[in-house]
Amino acid sequence: MDAADLDYRTRTLSGCIPPLLVTRLLELGHMEEVEFQAGRGEWFCAREWARLLGDQGRQAEALEVLAPYVATGWWPAAQAQAELLESWGRAEEAILLVRPYTEVGGLPLEFFARLLARHGRTDEAISRLSAGVEDWFLATALVDITEGTDRDEDIAALLAARIPDQHRCDSPWCCRGLDPDTAIGLLATIRERQGRVDEAIALLHTRQHITSVNNHDQLADLLARHDRIEELRAYAATEYLGDAARRLAEVLEERGDVEGAIAVYRQPGDSPVCQRNGAVHLAQLLVRHGRGHEAIGVMRVLADSPGGAEDWIVHTLCTLYADHGRALDGLAYLDALKARRDGREEWDFFRLRLPLMADCGLLDEAVEQARAHPEGDTSYAAWIISDLLAKNGRIEEAVAALEPYASAHSGSLAGHLIDLGRVKDAVVLLQQRESEPVAPVWTGSLFNDPPF
Repeated sequence: MDAADLDYRTRTLSGCIPPLLVTRLLELGHMEEVEFQAGRGEWFCAREWARLLGDQGRQAEALEVLAPYVATGWWPAAQAQAELLESWGRAEEAILLVRPYTEVGGLPLEFFARLLARHGRTDEAISRLSAGVEDWFLATALVDITEGTDRDEDIAALLAARIPDQHRCDSPWCCRGLDPDTAIGLLATIRERQGRVDEAIALLHTRQHITSVNNHDQLADLLARHDRIEELRAYAATEYLGDAARRLAEVLEERGDVEGAIAVYRQPGDSPVCQRNGAVHLAQLLVRHGRGHEAIGVMRVLADSPGGAEDWIVHTLCTLYADHGRALDGLAYLDALKARRDGREEWDFFRLRLPLMADCGLLDEAVEQARAHPEGDTSYAAWIISDLLAKNGRIEEAVAALEPYASAHSGSLAGHLIDLGRVKDAVVLLQQRESEPVAPVWTGSLFNDPPF
């Protein structure tokens, strides 16, 4: 077993059985196949099989499954074994296993430090992480593990040193590692948990570029937690992405003020991003409260606005039509949109017709029209057609539609084969290799590995 080969296959999901299909094999009762493949270099099978053995109290067997993978020195295997050991109450063994990997820093060091902190060795964890505070994920771990200790001021000083008086990044990639805006956010986290909420708020108002991470705005969340609704309302009126407005609407909805939440979304401000996101969030809110037809109206207005008929917006609208038993209305809208575009209908819009036609009992006609489309002989069209057939219980036809494009859609085709009980055929397909590993083994570092 080779670490470079393992790394390439698992990072690219090529030449291997991916996690979703391992789960499907187990759900359909193909335990023996998963066990067999776990012993043949299939990492995702090995990881899941070891977990199942551990759940059955067969810890020694679970470790035997992982042993060949760990022996290669590949970090993900060591991490998986350490997680199992910890879950079995064998934390000291997990610490001994992981410690050598921390020499590269990066994610192994973050994992190690959090492991230490969970088992009463916070001082060592803080010492190790403090040396790597220039990496944002190590700095984040450092702030997390010091909660409840007497080290907040020490860590706050480290972070403050990373916030220059004058410079602010003008793009996410301006400052390598821990950028000033991220340092501000982490320092604000410390100030909030110290009860210095006003200072935390003032800090977050100084951010210049990164204000929202994973669709969450830290300042908006802080204001909501401390019931500072009027300040949140004022901030939501200026925040460009609309994440603050969404948080305000969520708070109002949680309090039973549905109309107030609706009003927030109906006044989205001047930002086009906020306007579009606000309309989608409003539609979702209306659906949650049984007002689906109003939601359709909201999305229809958005789609009909200048530049509003983007594929994702029209897709949302057509999904609402389908979910509310109005497939014919959805088709009529697509007809009108096509007419506005001089009879042209690119595949990204045409494909939205297919589930609507199927809902109207026109599955065969949908497939026929899809194949007749100018892009109907492409691999991406075949995938859509196959998916439509499979969702309507016609698995064998779905397989036939994808077989000419097996290399491009091996995962989808293998999933259909598994559903038909053709497990061996699915595995052979998945294990086909088109190229050999060309990249170095990932060590777990984010900033020392290519392309950085």
